[in-house]
Amino acid sequence: MSTPTPKSRTTKHKAPIERVGMLGVGIMGLAMAVNLMKAGFQVTGYDPDPKAMKRLKAAGGTTCKSAADLAGDAQVIICSLPGPEALHGAAQQIAAVGQRGLLVVETSTLDIADKTVARDTLKAQGIVMLDCPLSGTGAQAVHKDLTVYASGPKAAIKQLAPVFAGFSKNSFELGAFGNGMKMKLMANLLVAIHNVSTAEALLLGQRWGIAPKDAVKVLSDGAGGSRMLQVRGPLMQDEGWHTATMKVGIWQKDMKLIAAALADAQVPAPLFAATVPVYNAAMALGHAEHDTAAVFDVLSRMSSGVS
Repeated sequence: MSTPTPKSRTTKHKAPIERVGMLGVGIMGLAMAVNLMKAGFQVTGYDPDPKAMKRLKAAGGTTCKSAADLAGDAQVIICSLPGPEALHGAAQQIAAVGQRGLLVVETSTLDIADKTVARDTLKAQGIVMLDCPLSGTGAQAVHKDLTVYASGPKAAIKQLAPVFAGFSKNSFELGAFGNGMKMKLMANLLVAIHNVSTAEALLLGQRWGIAPKDAVKVLSDGAGGSRMLQVRGPLMQDEGWHTATMKVGIWQKDMKLIAAALADAQVPAPLFAATVPVYNAAMALGHAEHDTAAVFDVLSRMSSGVS
């Protein structure tokens, strides 16, 4: 299947969107909600974690009791969820409300088959769901440094352009539902490799007496620079990985999706394969709740013989 040529976002939309529901206000969801509020949208959110709800309320958002409550008022619901079970449960609740014309923007990194099931559940009630995963970390989301990989009905994507502009720097229309996730898995394959290669280079520099923060500043401006060097490199000094923008435990889900996609397409991926044991080791060393920059600690321990 050929991938359509990406088209830059347009500002045209059918009707003004004012009320946005945020389903899932964790690291990524909260940052998106805050930026949407700054852009002038009325944001209501729901998350089963009481602490997340308190953070949203403190940021100026309105909280509600369930996904169904969101569907009762919002014109658009943006989903930022941890797994397929959460998505399926939310889809059933939203569908039960039956608010025809509601737009659901699914931004989570999940299997296309799981997203398709949720889409069909909502479609039966006249609710349109789009597959719109994001490129960027939680830290990038704070600064609207996200890219939206939008796929699904073209008219709905155009209508959502102002919403995308409220929390991202750019969005691309990628055609049929599911193409967004395909692009996201391609992006995450590169992230997996670039994150580990960043740790390798910075560890080498540290052994030579060059502080990681200094190396990041210099290398980012040259041919060896990458977004992972810029975003994760600074977290590889002084155990900065304790501040998580993408937790290693959650990243394992993404790694499995990438591996399955590569196997299905029969694509050899020796570089990606080489990163798998590094992330597994990060889990074994107790970094599940830490940022994926913790791969620096894995390589450091491997090279010093410390377990």
